[in-house]
Amino acid sequence: MRPLPLFLALCLAGPASAQTCGGSFGGFVDALRQEAIARGHAPDSVTRFFAPVRHDPAVITADRKQGVFQMPFVDFARRLISANRMQKGRQLAKQYDATFERIKREYGISRGVLLAFWAFETDYGAVQGDFNTLNALVTLSHDCRRPELFRPQIFAALELFEKGDFSPARTTGAWAGEIGMVQMLPRDILDNGVDGDGDGHVSLKTSAPDALMSGAKMLSELGWRPNEPWLQEVTLPQGMDWAQTGLRTVKPASEWAGMGVQARHGQIAGDLPASLLLPQGRNGPAFLAYPNFRVYFEWNQSFVYVLTAAYFANRLEGAPVFNAGTPARGLSDTQMKDLQRKLAARGYDVGEIDGILGAGTRAAVQDVQQELGLPADAWPTRDLLNRL
Repeated sequence: MRPLPLFLALCLAGPASAQTCGGSFGGFVDALRQEAIARGHAPDSVTRFFAPVRHDPAVITADRKQGVFQMPFVDFARRLISANRMQKGRQLAKQYDATFERIKREYGISRGVLLAFWAFETDYGAVQGDFNTLNALVTLSHDCRRPELFRPQIFAALELFEKGDFSPARTTGAWAGEIGMVQMLPRDILDNGVDGDGDGHVSLKTSAPDALMSGAKMLSELGWRPNEPWLQEVTLPQGMDWAQTGLRTVKPASEWAGMGVQARHGQIAGDLPASLLLPQGRNGPAFLAYPNFRVYFEWNQSFVYVLTAAYFANRLEGAPVFNAGTPARGLSDTQMKDLQRKLAARGYDVGEIDGILGAGTRAAVQDVQQELGLPADAWPTRDLLNRL
């Protein structure tokens, strides 16, 4: 499952929310009940909602294990983009053609984008997660690692329960509390849920039109620019200034074209702002990332996941398989953590020492490569680690 999305909310201040995390689990749930009543929810509704809640240790275990995002892009993409997912995606594009056409009209979002999320989040609805959602949200809120992310979702789930769209005992989903075919948190369902099939309910677990329309509305609210591209594979000229690559540098696409960057499929998108991405350095695949690409990070924070989802959307719409090139061998988990510690010691903000090549680590690597006179393509190698 994906790591937690960037849907941050502040906990309410005051006596009713004083116990923000930790302590006895029973006492924590009692405090949640009191806070819910203080928020104006009917006591009987609150009692029924919280009655079945239990602590789930498996949720905490899952929260600590996200090693798949340590894989490099080429390996990750090959693992997730199977022939079966390609075939199934094309079949579903035809089956729900009317829904996708409606999404295109109302939100300006291409069908490949939603199909890719649908595939990666739940294998087109087949694997939606079997964690009890309320147990997951309360367990993660009780845990003191990131309670501010999860606690507001409990009260959003309570609102869904009062609408008849959430069962405390039976609603299941991902370990992090996401529900349905495209995995949305309760707050996002309240804010962006769409009754796509017209039955009077938003059922993201059982209705593909509801899930797809809701996902499209959420992307739109997150800033998706209608009818614009998101990612495009390109080829690069000799003598490229690698220090200009990465998300920190943005130029008009026409300027990249003037530097010799060429599209492998289709045309460079005029004067749209774009960044040149080299997920595995100057000898690996290369992509131009347009403004809509950055919206993906509002759905998921993992660079390798985001890039793979954006690329898969292109593939579902006819783009060729990327040119993997011959990238230099990357670092192992242990080596990557060692690199992160060394970068942090030099004053760079690489975030958590987790062995994952995220945006912060990439930016630090690129800066240090420039400092050491190496090609600044943001791809860490054993040679770089040895020099540090």
